[in-house]
Amino acid sequence: MTAATQGSDDFADERPPTEADGAPEPGPGTPQGESEVHAEHVQVVEEQTTADLADGVLTDAAVALAADLRADLQRLQAEYVNYRKRVERDRDVARTSAVAGVLEALLPVLDDIELARQHGDLEGGPFAAISEKLESVLGRFGLTRYGQSGEHFDPVVHEALMHSHSDEVQSSTVTQVLQPGYTIGEKVLRAARVAVTDPPS
Repeated sequence: MTAATQGSDDFADERPPTEADGAPEPGPGTPQGESEVHAEHVQVVEEQTTADLADGVLTDAAVALAADLRADLQRLQAEYVNYRKRVERDRDVARTSAVAGVLEALLPVLDDIELARQHGDLEGGPFAAISEKLESVLGRFGLTRYGQSGEHFDPVVHEALMHSHSDEVQSSTVTQVLQPGYTIGEKVLRAARVAVTDPPS
């Protein structure tokens, strides 16, 4: 054997053994095996942490979305309640206006009935029953007649057509009702037209 050949054999004997040479595989007991196990453990922990973090983000987003949806639902419910109230109020106003228009158109008829009653033309005749039924029906729609002699004069509900003075009164007093007034609910449909007596100035 030459020196060169012997040197190559010595170099071959110094190289680390491989699996082909029958060397043992890396395992937990070897430094390389322990490094691989540690790396796998770190990767599992990182993946679990990432998953937990993702779950936390999704949970917060779901809570925020639920809060937004709840707020939208409450807002829509409030708007719907306000809409229903507004519709009902508008319906009541429209109904009251329509009824008031019909009743106001019938006031001249009621004035004629009242004049006929004052002159005794309704006594003992069939027209008396008809007039009472008409006034009863109109009363069910909220029509109310007012105005009496002796009550205090109120410019809000009375229209003074005549004025006089007398020592017998202490304040402005209705002494004669020329035409009765009518109300529907709290609304004055027509002010009572009256003669007013004032105390001496």
